[in-house]
Amino acid sequence: MSPEKDRLDDDLRMNVDNLYLEETFTDLEVGSLRRLTPVKPDGSLDPTRPLRFIGQTQLMTRAGPLPLEVPIEAANLKEAADKFPAAIETAMRRIAEQIERHQLEQSRQIVVPGAGLGGLGRPGAAPGGPNDLLIR
Repeated sequence: MSPEKDRLDDDLRMNVDNLYLEETFTDLEVGSLRRLTPVKPDGSLDPTRPLRFIGQTQLMTRAGPLPLEVPIEAANLKEAADKFPAAIETAMRRIAEQIERHQLEQSRQIVVPGAGLGGLGRPGAAPGGPNDLLIR
């Protein structure tokens, strides 16, 4: 076997000590909850590890649906469902903040006329002409 194949096999090897049974619950309206139940390598339940819950929904944007997935700390399905709205709202707020930061960063960039034209300004213009902007 080649070293590249060995490395690929290692990269794709599942961690049998970290397996979960996945179940999906939905209200067919707002979203879904995924319950991840820890299991042993033989498939039996592993009570030494906690359940995990993941809330899922879609936000409608001008660009189309945006999938949203968020972990929810809960001991059972009812608790996860009760915490779903707050978890999704927190995730939406975080996304909005990231978008605002990105827009602010983009607005702070210096726009140089003729940038991307090899410093020649507009096509046909001589370097150093009135269409070039010098930043010192």
